[in-house]
Amino acid sequence: MTPSTPPSSASTPRRAHKRLHMGVLLLLQGIMAVELLALLWQSSWMSAVWLLVIMAVTGAPTLLGDRLPIRIPAEFELLTILFVFAALFLGEFHSYYLRYWWWDIALHSVSGLLLGIVGFLLVYVLNESRRIDLHMRAGFVALFAFAFAVTVGTAWEIFEFSVDQLLGTQMQKPMLGDPCGLTDTMWDLIVDALGAAVISGFGWWRMVRNSPSFIEAWIDRFVERNPRFFKD
Repeated sequence: MTPSTPPSSASTPRRAHKRLHMGVLLLLQGIMAVELLALLWQSSWMSAVWLLVIMAVTGAPTLLGDRLPIRIPAEFELLTILFVFAALFLGEFHSYYLRYWWWDIALHSVSGLLLGIVGFLLVYVLNESRRIDLHMRAGFVALFAFAFAVTVGTAWEIFEFSVDQLLGTQMQKPMLGDPCGLTDTMWDLIVDALGAAVISGFGWWRMVRNSPSFIEAWIDRFVERNPRFFKD
């Protein structure tokens, strides 16, 4: 008779992911807290307020926890926290967007990947089934994920343009000798599309081959943590 798996063994990877998530979050918050103290010591009040906002945005998903209507898997939450830290704290607060011309392109590439995964997840939720490939063709699921990621990326570029026009900011950065920000916008859209295409193509390939992937693993954990959104 095959011995049954101890109940605690199934949750071991989940606990490890949660510990890693908390460890990274505390490290990032500690780095920002040290800088916040330095800003307060220097009486840089506006910079201190801006840094407090970044700390709040970074820690909000973990602090709110069970109060959120949707439970987010620890792996995806960790990637989101790292992305926000790189975009706001390093990119905006420490001017990495201006110091490194490739910083914005790298972040938009990552955002395309993340939004592509969210697109797959949305199809899963809308379909309300544990086997989306039984109801929707793999090509449609991949196309939806790609279109969702590119649409969100385009909406963000429209937001940046609107803020720059209304408030006189410079969210659309000068790039490669172009002072108006058009080159920055076009490269952002291009790498958004490339990132979305990579994740959509990978998801389509795994679905056609009926092979498990990290996307399906994350979706399974999302379903497990949010059973009320799905049929039995």
